[in-house]
Amino acid sequence: MGAEMALVAIGANLPQADGTPAIETCRWVVRRLATLRGMRLLAVSSWWESAPIPPDPGTPPYINGVVRLEGKAEPEALLAALHAIEDEAGRVRPYLNAPRVLDLDLIDLGGRVRDAPPPVLPHPRAHLRAFVLRPLAEVAPGWMHPALGQSVEVLTETVAGQEIRRVAEGCPPSRPSA
Repeated sequence: MGAEMALVAIGANLPQADGTPAIETCRWVVRRLATLRGMRLLAVSSWWESAPIPPDPGTPPYINGVVRLEGKAEPEALLAALHAIEDEAGRVRPYLNAPRVLDLDLIDLGGRVRDAPPPVLPHPRAHLRAFVLRPLAEVAPGWMHPALGQSVEVLTETVAGQEIRRVAEGCPPSRPSA
């Protein structure tokens, strides 16, 4: 199998243990993703701020973005690498939808559709979240949801009412794309 496109969503809303703010954690993870074996970083979205879903007045807003990678990886191995990076940043999982230092979600890998084993592909809630779709549209315009057959642009219209705002430009890939 040749190189495949991988889309990874990045999110954070808590500082790291050393006080590193969420947006700096997101920028750090881009540099870290650029070092994944067998993958090449091609594009980084702007950084977006969004309210927690489900809404929680006591939870700080999230910083979100999406990166586009290309390479060869099995879904399980790529998910394990993403979890290892989350652990490296100090992520803990005390309960579902808990605030977090870092959240990495594999949104798509080569257009695969699968329900099991983990990871489910495409990500089962990506099409419902403006904080995934808006940055995804920046790094993969025209992307088609593999299960729904709808473009990212059409899907983005369906979440237009969700609160999200651009807070910073993305950073260029750490590796040359050629």
